[in-house]
Amino acid sequence: MTPDKHASSQDPQLDNELDIHGLVLRLWRGKRWIFAMAAVFAACALIYSFLVKQEWTATTITDRPTVNMLGSYFSQQQFLRNLDVKNSTLPTSDMSSIGDEAYQEFIRQLSSYDTRRDFYLQSAYYNARKEGNPRTDALLLDEMINDIQFSPRDDAKKLPDQVTLTAETAADANTLLRAYVAYANQRADGFLNEDVTGAWTARTLSLKAQVKRQEAVAQAMFERDVNALRQALEIAKQQGISHSQTDASAAPLPQSALYLLGQPELQARLSALQVAGPNYDVEYDQNRAMLATLNVGPTLQNKFQTYRYLRTPEEPVKRDRPRRVFLLILWGAMGVLVGAGIALSRRR
Repeated sequence: MTPDKHASSQDPQLDNELDIHGLVLRLWRGKRWIFAMAAVFAACALIYSFLVKQEWTATTITDRPTVNMLGSYFSQQQFLRNLDVKNSTLPTSDMSSIGDEAYQEFIRQLSSYDTRRDFYLQSAYYNARKEGNPRTDALLLDEMINDIQFSPRDDAKKLPDQVTLTAETAADANTLLRAYVAYANQRADGFLNEDVTGAWTARTLSLKAQVKRQEAVAQAMFERDVNALRQALEIAKQQGISHSQTDASAAPLPQSALYLLGQPELQARLSALQVAGPNYDVEYDQNRAMLATLNVGPTLQNKFQTYRYLRTPEEPVKRDRPRRVFLLILWGAMGVLVGAGIALSRRR
């Protein structure tokens, strides 16, 4: 009894073979299911693409402003800097430019959470979508705040400052982004003007104190000189000195020996000193002139531009979400797979 080795070795191979011809025939016979499911899934994806919230993203790129854009803010800030340089011995090479300071304040406002929140709270776009439910409205506001994204400058990658805003339509995205940049610039203008006003007030108070100190010093020296001449004149009268008893000038003489100049000389000096009054140096006159300018107050503009566009916001031409063609292809393919599964499961 010898077993048939050839037959036993061929049977498992026959059982594991894939009948391509039979598979294709079964799929062809169930083509109606495949096409129907593909059409149903694609139709569902199409309906979903019309019902789901659309997202359009507008983009802008900003950079430092020019001097002309800053208006009177530049001249007022430059005046304060010149005043600081005059009264300080610190080097000014490390100071940033006025345009850089203004642009940094604009970027600070542009990326601020409070700026984004306040912008949407006063916008008609958010108010038109409020439902009256505090929780729902808070979630909607938080979502809109996150729709504004700021990407800071990266010098290593040569990337500029960039802002993107996502809205439901292309026109809304463009309009809201322009309005948001203007709103951030308005807040930056307010803070910069407040900074100039505060610095102006501080410089005025400091210069007033300095002028008063110089006046007090000059008055004290004047009273001291007048008192010295009066005492010397009194002593000269008591001693009966009617003419000068020394050939030396008055400068080398100590105050205790001024009476030697005689009554006529002392009286003349006292009268001239009283008429001239306290002696002020050139620095005092300069401080008085500067104080007169500061007392007028700064001349500020309510609106000036703290940025310039490198890419002006425009209406986006491509929708971010939903991607209708991609959804149709994806869900249509899934419908084909489901239809094929149904066709294969309906084997006789």
